[in-house]
Amino acid sequence: MRLGLVASLAWQDYRNDAWLSVCSVLALVAVIAPLLVLFGLKFGLVSSLTERLQTDPATREIIPLGGGRFSSAFIEQLGQRSDVAFALPRTRQIAATAQVGALALEMLPTASGDPLLAGLPVPRGLDQIVLSHTAAEKLAARPGDWLETSFARQVAGRFEAQRTRLQVLAVLPLEAFARDGLFADLKLLEAAEDYRDGRAVPALGWEGEAVGVSEQRVYPAFRLYAQNLTDVEPLRVFFAGQNLLVSTQAQTIAQVQSLSRNLSIVFWVICGLALAGAFAAIFAGALAAVVRKRRELSVLRLLGFSTGGLLLFVVVQALYSAGFAAVLSAGLYGLAEAALNTLFVQVPGEHASHLLARHYGLALAAVMGVSAVAAACGGWRVARIQASEGIRDV
Repeated sequence: MRLGLVASLAWQDYRNDAWLSVCSVLALVAVIAPLLVLFGLKFGLVSSLTERLQTDPATREIIPLGGGRFSSAFIEQLGQRSDVAFALPRTRQIAATAQVGALALEMLPTASGDPLLAGLPVPRGLDQIVLSHTAAEKLAARPGDWLETSFARQVAGRFEAQRTRLQVLAVLPLEAFARDGLFADLKLLEAAEDYRDGRAVPALGWEGEAVGVSEQRVYPAFRLYAQNLTDVEPLRVFFAGQNLLVSTQAQTIAQVQSLSRNLSIVFWVICGLALAGAFAAIFAGALAAVVRKRRELSVLRLLGFSTGGLLLFVVVQALYSAGFAAVLSAGLYGLAEAALNTLFVQVPGEHASHLLARHYGLALAAVMGVSAVAAACGGWRVARIQASEGIRDV
């Protein structure tokens, strides 16, 4: 039996029963549209929270606690791990300060790949820095300005200081770093530490004790960022195995992941109940359609339609309803999505409710599949219809 002929006859009959067809479509819309809104809220909320955590480098930062002793080779090995996005040694915090006028600035080392400096120029050498937003405001500094910077030390009871000029390459956005600080090449921080330890810094012309050629520098800490949110906890476990206590945002990340799992459970429970109700409604509708159209179906049997053809007739009509319901539900969801995002979203780029194209495709496939199976189960009574019933009605 040709599919086109069956589909054409089913469509003509579907149009003739317009009111019943509209009712079946609306019954499905009542199930599909709320599910789309529920899943849109789940996906939009979790996606926005996850993206917010992923784009905030502080969430992926791993901070060593207590004084450590790390060689440059060890930190370089950390940076080569696939789950590490950035790793750089840090000098002693007490020595990593710079005085610009009356403002004391925290100094942090930086290099290519620094998540905090994404899209900004990276300082090179001993005379370039990137200022934090708050520091730039207090100093009224702009990119291109030169700042007179001093470094003080106490040697044998005497206070000494050296000055150098640093050029501001860029200013960090406030959300990237909210303290008064500057980001510079690691060599500048090492120079400041050496000077405060009483050592000479030949590159800047600062006098002091000569540094041994074979002396290996040891760092008390490092700056390290995980590649992804899922890498934070494994890195914490790795450092715990090294007997190194670190501070991470693993608990915050775990809370978002737990929220995603819990919302998924709630959604699938509600989805299962709703689909079971839709299946029952379509099944009952197919049974009623076979009884109501027994005369028409018997005539089709008389004209040579097989049991499979008659069953296909019933299934195709159910698919018509499912298709119209899916399109109408998608339209209603689009309106609901726009309203929800307008009401609840305050950060550009985030979504309170959001669905991707693949979600619409999966929803359409699920609706069509459930409708086809339910109609096939409910319409199986066409096998009992005999051609003789059609002859009596001719």
